[in-house]
Amino acid sequence: MAKIVFDIETTGFPLDSFDEVQQQYLMKFSETDAEKEEAIRKLNLSALTAQVIAIGMLNPETNAGKVVYQTDEKGSWTSEDGSIEYIAETEIEILKRFWETIQRYEQFITFNGRSFDCPFLMLRSALLGIKPTRNLMPYRYSSKEHCDLLEQLTFYGVARKYNLDFFCKAFAIPTPKDKGFTGLDLAEMFKAKRYKEIAEYCMGDVQATAALYRRWDEFLNFEKGL
Repeated sequence: MAKIVFDIETTGFPLDSFDEVQQQYLMKFSETDAEKEEAIRKLNLSALTAQVIAIGMLNPETNAGKVVYQTDEKGSWTSEDGSIEYIAETEIEILKRFWETIQRYEQFITFNGRSFDCPFLMLRSALLGIKPTRNLMPYRYSSKEHCDLLEQLTFYGVARKYNLDFFCKAFAIPTPKDKGFTGLDLAEMFKAKRYKEIAEYCMGDVQATAALYRRWDEFLNFEKGL
């Protein structure tokens, strides 16, 4: 079975890019400075208020993959070991390349993809006039098409949820956060044009997800062979 692991990175649009009515709606429950700051941070989480700045994809069996990411200029380069290709494109081109790639795989693997990455990609694509090539939200209670590791490792929400970094540390798997920054830093990194670091961070998350998948597949995948 052909498999692909993917992860996306997003950043919210500036608050002043929305009209007055939209701004009031987005900030209506924010009174203190801390609440306003949190509301602005949450703009990253919706396809209506944020854009895709990177998508990382990896074959967990070959460890070959690619990251398509936004920069000021188009271009491409490869990792030192030659296994990862990095391609700089516009958001529309990023999404088109993703949909072209994902349709060739029988199973896709994410961490929290059902709650974030998948609906974000489908809705953001529709907003930009791009038709998805497959449904990223199939039947929930099976890992055969979409293996969302957060769903699997919490047994569909029965056990406590932890973030990717916490699960990886529990399984002794390195994560990009070991280098000192997290997804919360991406907005400032994007403003500072640290595009290459964002792309490498995205692939780090994908590689960590792939390693976590291998552990789950070895010890907890009871759908094997069914």
